[in-house]
Parts: sequence; C-alpha cells; structure tokens
Amino acid sequence: MRIGLLGTGNVARALAHGWRAAGHDVLLGSRRPEERTGLGLPVAGLDETAAHAQVLVNATPGGVSVDLLHSIGAPALAGTLLIDVGVGLSDDFSALTHPNSSLGELIQEAFPLTPVVKTLCTMDSTTMTAPGELTEPGTVFLSGDDAEAKRTTGRLLTDLGWPESSQLDIGGITTARGQEHFTFLFMGIAGGVASHTFNIKVVTRPSADTL
Repeated sequence: MRIGLLGTGNVARALAHGWRAAGHDVLLGSRRPEERTGLGLPVAGLDETAAHAQVLVNATPGGVSVDLLHSIGAPALAGTLLIDVGVGLSDDFSALTHPNSSLGELIQEAFPLTPVVKTLCTMDSTTMTAPGELTEPGTVFLSGDDAEAKRTTGRLLTDLGWPESSQLDIGGITTARGQEHFTFLFMGIAGGVASHTFNIKVVTRPSADTL
C-alpha cells in the first residue's frame, strides 16, 4: 500500500522503516521537507503526502495535529483511512492537551468523511515495530467507528509483527480516550522498569465471563 506518514520524528520514521521492510511504499510528510533531508526515507510536503497515500498516519505532536490536518483540508482527506498514533501533551509532559476527550475523537469529529483508527499510542516506537523482541507477546489496541478501516489497520499491524492474537478491538473512536489517557501509567511503568521499551498484555480467565 501507499502509506503517507505525517511527521518526521522517531515514531514516523520507525513506522516508515517497518512498513517499507514489509514491502509498502512509504512517504514522510513535513511542513518543511527541504529541512528534513538525510533521513534515509523519502520526504515531501503535507499536501503531496496526503495525495500520495492510500493510508495516512498521524504521527505529529497531538497538540497541533488537528490544525495541521486542517491545513491539508477535509476534501483531500475524505475517504482516506487515517491511523492516529498521536497523544497531545503539554510542553512539560504533565498534562494532556485533551483531558476530557482524545485526539482520535477530535480528528474524527473534525473530518467526518475520514475514517479514523486509533492504535499504537500505548508504547514506544521500538515496541511499535518490533513487538516480537519483548519477552512475551503484548497487546495492541484499536479504536474506531469504521469496521473496514479497522480491518485494514489490523493487516498493517500484522506487517509490523503484531499477530491477530495480539490485536484487541476495544470499540468505537470514543475508546481512544482510554488509549491516550494510558500515557501517565506508561510514564510510571517506564520509571519502574527503567526503560521505555515494554508493553502491557490483557489477560483473562480461561473461561472469561462475557460483559
């Protein structure tokens, strides 16, 4: 697939390398592509990246993501799956920029013709693209309102090394709030294990009761 990644930071580059290794055509999008050379990956402007992509990935700082997407424009994004991996944090990392909602919800609300799937925001970039290097399988979550968009996202997660057994669909885009609010527990665990490269795993009873 043609995958456009909005952003050129660690997360965008890690995902781009992972998907390119799986055979996908990747392109990083930047507001200043002329300043982002030497990354070992193709870089273009935001509009060109959006036009190129069958799937867009938002890997920009969550506090500016909605405005950045507005700069591309709703018509250019309509009908394109957008995988959102961003989390909005204050400059000192002490607060969420969307404490009573989530970035995923705000993007879906702002761009109703663009199916949004939230995933991969509960881990660092190394775990995103090399889950098999941990001591045992963990869980990756998917939130979104469009079933086909989640199926496509699931296939792309598989290409990064996430088997279907590790993928957990937790419901509509409103559940993205739970994924993003995990940020502070992530920070606490990172301090406890002295590493950012870890994951969590959902475990249940052998015969779990249904809700």
